[in-house]
Amino acid sequence: MTNTGNDFAHPSRRGFLGMTLMGAAGLGLSSLPGTARAQATGQVIVGISQEPTVFNPHLLHIEVDEGIHWALFDPLFSVEPDGSFAPRLVTEVPTVENGGISEDGTEWRISLKEGVTWHDGTPLTAEDVKFTLELQTNPDFRAARRTGHELIEEITVVSDTELTWKMSSAFAPYMAILSWTMIVPAHAFEGEDPNEAPFNQSPIGTGPFVWDSRAPGDNIQLVANPDYHGNKAQIERVVVRYVPDLTVLYTQFRTGDIDVIALQGIAPDHYAEASELSGKTVELVPVGTVETLSLNVGNPVLADPAVREALYLGVDKATVIDALYYGLPTATETYMPQQSFYYNESLPEHVYDPEAGIALLEEAGWVVGSDGIREKDGERLSFVCSTTAGNHTREQLQQFLQQSWRDMGIEMSISNLPPAVMWADHWMQSQFDMAVAGIIFLTGPDPDTRDYFHTEAINAQGGAGQNTFQYSNPRIDELLAEGATTVSPEARKPIYEEIQALVREELPFLPLFQRNEVRGHDEQMAGYTPNINVRITFWNMQDWSWS
Repeated sequence: MTNTGNDFAHPSRRGFLGMTLMGAAGLGLSSLPGTARAQATGQVIVGISQEPTVFNPHLLHIEVDEGIHWALFDPLFSVEPDGSFAPRLVTEVPTVENGGISEDGTEWRISLKEGVTWHDGTPLTAEDVKFTLELQTNPDFRAARRTGHELIEEITVVSDTELTWKMSSAFAPYMAILSWTMIVPAHAFEGEDPNEAPFNQSPIGTGPFVWDSRAPGDNIQLVANPDYHGNKAQIERVVVRYVPDLTVLYTQFRTGDIDVIALQGIAPDHYAEASELSGKTVELVPVGTVETLSLNVGNPVLADPAVREALYLGVDKATVIDALYYGLPTATETYMPQQSFYYNESLPEHVYDPEAGIALLEEAGWVVGSDGIREKDGERLSFVCSTTAGNHTREQLQQFLQQSWRDMGIEMSISNLPPAVMWADHWMQSQFDMAVAGIIFLTGPDPDTRDYFHTEAINAQGGAGQNTFQYSNPRIDELLAEGATTVSPEARKPIYEEIQALVREELPFLPLFQRNEVRGHDEQMAGYTPNINVRITFWNMQDWSWS
C-alpha cells in the first residue's frame, strides 16, 4: 500500500487565501486547451455515504450533489488547490490588470471560448451565461445562493462569446462565488418552471462527463464526453455508488468492490487497518469541513444563550477527538479553517466544565424537575439530536453526549434519518433541534459567510441561503456587508475576526473540530488531487486515469 501525507497535508495560509478582485489568474491543468489524451477507457467506481439527489446546481443542495455538478458542468473559471483561478469556459480569468474588471470592481467583461457545446450538441453562448446569472435572482426560483448575484444591475450580451455586466457596488467574494457557479443551458428551461423542469432530473452540461443513468438509492452513472472543450476525461465510465453505512462502505473499498472512497472517507476507527491495505493509497487530508453540533435557535429552549453555553461546557471535546475519532481531527473554536489567512487565533479556548454549566443553568432559572430534567417557565430542557443514519462514529458521539448532558439535567433524544431525508427540508428548512453536521462555511478561499450567518439567508423565514441555525445578529449583518465591499485582505482580516468572535460568543453551533479526512483509492489510479477550496472530494474526475 501507499500511505501518503502529500503536499496538501499542510497548505499554506497564502495558498488558502487565494485570490480577490485584484489577484492574478492561474492556469490549471483542466483548462489547458488542445492537450492530447488517449481515448477514454475503463471504469471507476466511487463510493459515497450520502446520495446525490439534486442535479440542478442552482437549487438548494448539499456537498455530495456537487461531485455530480463538477462532472457535468463548468463554471466560467474554477478555483484550484493553490487558491488560484483557472479558465474553464472563458478565454482568460477576468482581472483588473487584463481589463476584465474595472478599477472600482463594478464593471465586468467576459469572453467565452469558441466551439463549446452542450451535451445535446447545442452551442454554448453568452445568452446561457446571462440566463444563469439572472436565474439566481429570479424571485420564483428556489435558488441556493443569491449572495453577490443580486448586485448585478445590467447584463449586456455583446456577441455569442462576449458579455458585460454592471454591479451596484464592488463585492470582493464574487470571484470565489463565480468559481462555484455552474453555467446551465437557457434552452433547457424554455417554457418550464425552473424549479420543476425536466432538466433537473436529466441534466445537460458542458462538462467532461455526460449523464447516463440513475438508479435511485443505489448509483449514478456518467460517461466521458468525447466533445469536451478542455482536457477530455480518460475514464470512459464513472459509477457513483451510494453506500450509507460507513462500515459497509469501507469493506467494499477493502475488498476492491469500489475504487475510490469519497465524501466522508474512511472512518477513523478503520484508519490503522486501511493504512496497511495492499494495493491501496490511503492519505490523511485536511479539509475545510468543520464538524458542528448545529443548533436551531428558533427552538425556544435552544434560543436561550445560557443553554447553548452550558451545552458547550458539557462537551468533553478532548475525549471525543481522542477516543471516538482516534486523534485525527484538529480541535477548533471557529468555522474558519485554520489554514485561512482570516483565521482568528485569539478566540477563547473551550473548557470542559459541566459543573460550571450546571451553575450557569441554575442562574438562568433552569431548575431540576421531578423527573431529573431541568425546566423553566413550564418548558423542559429537552430537544432532539439528529444526523445521518449509518454514520456509526457520529452515533457514538450522540450517545456519549446524551449521557454527559443527562448528568447535567438536560434531556437529548436521538432521531437519525437517511441522508436524503436528513439533508433535505429537515435541514434546509430548520426542522431539526440539534444536528451533528460537517459544514464547509467558505466559498472557495474567500472568507465571506453571508450564506450562513446573515439574517436574510434563513430559508425557514423566506430567505435564501444556508442559515439553517436561524441565527440573526444585526452587528454581524453589518460586518458581512463591510467585508464584502472591502478588497484588501489586510483590511478584511479584522472584520472577519470580529465575526468569528461574535459567533464563538453566541454559539449558534457548538464547534467540535476541523476534519482531517482519511481518503483512499486504488494505487493504480492516478490524478486524484485534494482541493481544500471546494466542498467535494471527487471534483476533478476528468484528470483521473488508470496507470
